[in-house]
Amino acid sequence: MEITWYGHSCFRLAERGMAAVVCDPFDHRTVGYEPLKLKADIVTVSHDVPGHNHVQAVKGDYYLIRGPGEYEVGGVFITGVQTNGQTKKTENEPRNTLYVIDYNGITVAHLGAINRVPSQTEVEALGPVKIALVPVGGGSGLNASKAAEVISLLEPNIVIPMHYATPACSIKLDPIQKFLKEMGLSSVQSEASLKVTSPNSLPEETKVVVLDCPKA
Repeated sequence: MEITWYGHSCFRLAERGMAAVVCDPFDHRTVGYEPLKLKADIVTVSHDVPGHNHVQAVKGDYYLIRGPGEYEVGGVFITGVQTNGQTKKTENEPRNTLYVIDYNGITVAHLGAINRVPSQTEVEALGPVKIALVPVGGGSGLNASKAAEVISLLEPNIVIPMHYATPACSIKLDPIQKFLKEMGLSSVQSEASLKVTSPNSLPEETKVVVLDCPKA
């Protein structure tokens, strides 16, 4: 299974013979980066703003998922869980849905614009998370310290940071260095994509994998 980052919170997950998933396609006029040219069988939208819901940028006859629930498409199991906007205090904030995407036991959690640390009960309800796609740059999502707290709760094998400042991003966010420092790292060599052959091939200790920054 291969995970590729296209900037902001947009990823494509693909495995031969199974449905390809695009998470949070963006409108490049809102967030910067190059216009998306993606194909997918499934598109997930975490929350309804142009930086995350620009489904017109994705080609193909895809199945669109916009909220909580359990879904099975093309051999891929997806569970959507609402995080923000659940209480009277937060009812005016945009609703966020995080998605756990299961490719034959390789579970990938795309946290969307989660903006608070979930409870232990909520974490247990997600089941084991092998790979976590985590907002780390603040703004509408987690900042570096909260992201580190969420990661310690989820205990994933791999963390891929997203939603942070890059030369191509036109939204004001914190740089990734803040998050790396929070995780006790000085720097990380970025990779073009993450390829995982099986759950057993994942590292035992949580590892941060930074994917290449797309150009403007």
